[in-house]
Amino acid sequence: MTTVSWRQRLADNGQATGVCVILLALVCLGLIRYDNFGSAYNLSSFLNYNAMFVLISLGMCLVIITGGIDLSVGTVAALSSVTAAYVSPYGLVPALLAGLATGLAAGLVNAVMITRLHIPPFIATLASLLAAKGTALIISGNQTVPVDWASGFTRLGMESIGGLLPWSFAITLVVGAGLWWLLEQRPIGRTMLAVGDNEEAAHLMGLPARKAKTLAYLISGGCAGLAGVFLASGFGAGQPLEGLGWELTAIAAVVVGGTLLTGGKGSLVATLIGALMLGLIFNLLNFENGLGTFNLSAYWQMVIRGAFLFVVIAIQVQITRTRNTG
Repeated sequence: MTTVSWRQRLADNGQATGVCVILLALVCLGLIRYDNFGSAYNLSSFLNYNAMFVLISLGMCLVIITGGIDLSVGTVAALSSVTAAYVSPYGLVPALLAGLATGLAAGLVNAVMITRLHIPPFIATLASLLAAKGTALIISGNQTVPVDWASGFTRLGMESIGGLLPWSFAITLVVGAGLWWLLEQRPIGRTMLAVGDNEEAAHLMGLPARKAKTLAYLISGGCAGLAGVFLASGFGAGQPLEGLGWELTAIAAVVVGGTLLTGGKGSLVATLIGALMLGLIFNLLNFENGLGTFNLSAYWQMVIRGAFLFVVIAIQVQITRTRNTG
């Protein structure tokens, strides 16, 4: 048992190291090729924008570790941004709590459907995706909802610590550290891994499998809700039409980080690095557009993201087959 655990930990560290090496290589490429790539403005803007995607990727990682999926994170973030915008006249903290509560409520609905009603995660979260999207459009009147600029709510998404580290990303790092502690140091984290590996065996062992899955979906919803708060604060308005495809970005980051789509194995650290790597690829493409080498619209970026996800999953499937037959 000790040898297997040691090998597993070494493999996980190797995955995180590999993703980190790619990230550093992309950073070096950007610093060499583009004049303003290393500027404080670009770094702060990059971290501020990608804080949302890092958050939903971390939540998605826990869900996938349990063997599930959460397709609702993007539209839940959009709904939470609308909720936070409506509450923003009452101040930063009430708006933040409103957005977070919206995400947690969506996560609880997903958890109940999956753990109590035994609806497959794909179907349950797809239903939540549609419901959240419709609710956001109804309460916003299919319009962006402006925030109250005088309440200080926009400071969360527009200001930085020392002009370099955005508050949104600093909070994301704190959330990430807490989730890492939960997964790696607490019994409930080991239960999540056990559920993803073999849920029936986890039940027979007396592990709180239902509690672990419920917590995973609650965290995923909470992360999406907080991402929605960052969205409203950073753009100055609730965005009911945002969130399309965010779930694919999160899944891609999780898979790039080495988490198995079948569950039972995953790394939050590698997921965080994977999310930043994906964000950096599109940051580099934007700089390349500025040079006039080519001109890729946002639609082409969606195509690239989908193709990238397909390639990564195909590689993961092949590696899994090789290990199972080896």
